[in-house]
Amino acid sequence: MTEVSNETRFLHAIQIGLGAWQWGDRVIWGYGQTHTDKDIREAFDISLNLGIRFIDTAEVYGSGQSEILLGGFLKETDQPVLVATKFFPWPWRLVKGFLPRALKGSLERLGLESVDLYQIHWPSPLMTPETMMEGMIECVKQGLARTVGVSNFGQKRMLRAYSALAQHGIPLASNQVHYSLLNREVEKNGTLARCGELGVRVIAYSPLEKGLLTGKYSADNPPPGVRASQYQELLSKLPPVIKTLQEVGQNHGKTVSQVALNWVICKGALPIPGAKNALQAEENAGGAGWQLSEEDIARLDEVTDNIREYSKGAK
Repeated sequence: MTEVSNETRFLHAIQIGLGAWQWGDRVIWGYGQTHTDKDIREAFDISLNLGIRFIDTAEVYGSGQSEILLGGFLKETDQPVLVATKFFPWPWRLVKGFLPRALKGSLERLGLESVDLYQIHWPSPLMTPETMMEGMIECVKQGLARTVGVSNFGQKRMLRAYSALAQHGIPLASNQVHYSLLNREVEKNGTLARCGELGVRVIAYSPLEKGLLTGKYSADNPPPGVRASQYQELLSKLPPVIKTLQEVGQNHGKTVSQVALNWVICKGALPIPGAKNALQAEENAGGAGWQLSEEDIARLDEVTDNIREYSKGAK
């Protein structure tokens, strides 16, 4: 593994974070119906009280509402919090100047002068990784971001971003990807290992697969809203996975979701599960601070190895 730079060392020291996608999102997460601002504030407070110090949001979460909520909470706490947000490459954002401009908008909503990590939310067919990184370099030079990363980048695009930043002496801090027991694409296609070699921290979003790895849902009791159709096929394959998580959890005094989160940690990634309320926040925090055995990891690998087909590409 490449030696971790001083700028990115803080990311490698964190075991688990908190994802704020659910904050303000009505379409997928039912904000305003299933959870309120009070619920979210309690999730924030509990997370900090239990040692969570890294919170990930984005300008598109709730059309900026997630950043606004987080900014309000930050004003009312004296505990240190590391904040990450993201730039969304809308098709009209085609030049590097859009990145610092977008980040200034995020900073205004967050009430901050700079963020600890600024990320490209998705790659774009209209904007090269090199152009994106030119914008990121401007963000660092202007003191708007402490470190920069990418999200949903395969190996090829990630390497292009890494190289573009390296020419200016700036490390690529992270690659935020979809990674869970039910979606092991980045593990199977080599992206996870490549990140380890480069010293790039893998941040795992949806590590509980939008609730499927909590034990709450089944084919007879699907998750609400769009998640039901999204996971229709996967729900039928879930029972042996949940059974194994339960058995492993009993040996450690941990819940299904805590075992699923610890598996991600043991794989070398930083999970950022979402929390809509205090109960979820408390549950998530229990995924860190302990470790599965190699035998546990092997069992969980085996039961999820063939749950879906994985591509070999490295875009």
